[in-house]
Amino acid sequence: MVAATIRTVFVQPDPTSAREQWRRVAESFRPRFPRLAQLMDEAEADVLAYLAFPPEHWRQLWSTNPLERLNRAVKRRTDVVGIFPNQASVIRLVGLVLAEQHDEWQVSRRYFSAESLAKLDEEAKREPMPALLMAG
Repeated sequence: MVAATIRTVFVQPDPTSAREQWRRVAESFRPRFPRLAQLMDEAEADVLAYLAFPPEHWRQLWSTNPLERLNRAVKRRTDVVGIFPNQASVIRLVGLVLAEQHDEWQVSRRYFSAESLAKLDEEAKREPMPALLMAG
């Protein structure tokens, strides 16, 4: 029930309604789950940071699938070697995996389209992105 209620934030069509929904959800939890509501208050800036980007990017920013896929590729390659003789050999192998992934993203699988990235550049020229607030 809690997770489903929090997910309602991420289906909002614009930043203003997403922030309002976040606060409504936190307030609805406050009587029964005060620690959760406090955590939501503290995490709001971090969780809703994706709202600073164009809506076309939101779905990709929510997901960690590409990072998880990359980590699996690194793990698969390093497991074959087992024990590395020195740090330079680890850096060489992992660097190669990262370079291969970079080449693949450049040529075949684009996570963001060139058009949506151009839109991001245009928006950055108009106004700078807000800095993330760090919980103190």
